[in-house]
Amino acid sequence: MARFKYEGRTKSGLKKGIVSAVTRREAIQQLAGDGIRVTDIEEQQETLLNKDIAIGNPVKLQHLVIFVRQFSTLLKAGVTVVDATAILAQQTESKPLKKALLSVESELREGNTLSDALSKFNRIFEPFFVNMLRSGEASGNLDETLERLGDHYEKQYNTRQKIRSALSYPIVVGIVALGVVIFLLTSVVPTFVNMFADFGGELPLITQFVLNASDFMVDWWYIVILLIVGLFAGISTLKKHPKTKYQFDSFVLRIPLFGKLIQKAVLARLTRTLSSLFSSSVPILQALAIAETIVENEVVAKVIRESRDSLERGNSLTEPMKNHWAFPPLISQMIQIGEQTGSLDAMLGKVADFYEKEVDHATEQLKSLIEPLMIVFLAAVVGTIVTAIMVPMFEIFNDVQQY
Repeated sequence: MARFKYEGRTKSGLKKGIVSAVTRREAIQQLAGDGIRVTDIEEQQETLLNKDIAIGNPVKLQHLVIFVRQFSTLLKAGVTVVDATAILAQQTESKPLKKALLSVESELREGNTLSDALSKFNRIFEPFFVNMLRSGEASGNLDETLERLGDHYEKQYNTRQKIRSALSYPIVVGIVALGVVIFLLTSVVPTFVNMFADFGGELPLITQFVLNASDFMVDWWYIVILLIVGLFAGISTLKKHPKTKYQFDSFVLRIPLFGKLIQKAVLARLTRTLSSLFSSSVPILQALAIAETIVENEVVAKVIRESRDSLERGNSLTEPMKNHWAFPPLISQMIQIGEQTGSLDAMLGKVADFYEKEVDHATEQLKSLIEPLMIVFLAAVVGTIVTAIMVPMFEIFNDVQQY
């Protein structure tokens, strides 16, 4: 939604200000409704002070799924594209999506196509979405295309939720473990320092280690915070540069336990995207270019680029995939069969189904394996600190008994 700086007249005199609206015409109508006759109005340029700041896609995937499903239903019921857009703009719970749809409605009333109007909001509607709609408009099957998009995003949402479910448990336990350790080192352990000092003698190595860690946390706690912030900032910076992002993504795919799960999820999204694009008659080179931008993994994206180059040279799509560790033989074999039989979209759809089921199985196995491991880890961390405190106390108790 744009911001307009205006000057106008009211019954009480001159008035200046700023109004938010989708278009200039809507801003003038809005001011007229407030009793202001506009004499001058101009759109403000976006700056860091007045633009909406968002990281990634500002619209949640579940809101996008609901929007696509409802859009398809309305079109099948005979509602026009313009009216359907207006209805959904009022119904959606997502404010960014509502602002975008209000602008899209205005574009449609001015004679623009739906795909062109949506393409102006590339933060919300990715190239895959826009090209699918463009293909649906060209074939006259926009409602079927939207239904296919609904299936695609719904499966993507389910896969993403399973990945988050598998990863959330170790993250939560790790945060709890860190909190418990910080509490023990800063609040509990320091209360025993004077006791151990009065006791004298040489403390066990484990106790000396814990006491030194406690002193460090009490005196230099801000260093720990800076290290944690620096770690996340460093990872974020690495992911912004293509060369370091490739190394980072390669490392992620090779992580024990989690790497295989992430690899299967990436391949499921890739094959599902290509299957949807091919079934909507999007040209293969364009489909590969779109898939490259949305796989969110530079290792896989690089192979897709090489596959596109292979096709342009007149070679097979699967040539770069056969010799790459990130692509199991199943993918190259199924794609090769699809190329030979002319059913590439169907073959990729079957591969996507297979990897989505693999993600289901992998997440369940991962949960059952990680749960006891994290319990043992938490017990070991807390047990080490407790042991470090109790061992000297037993020695003190024994000394007291001897007297």
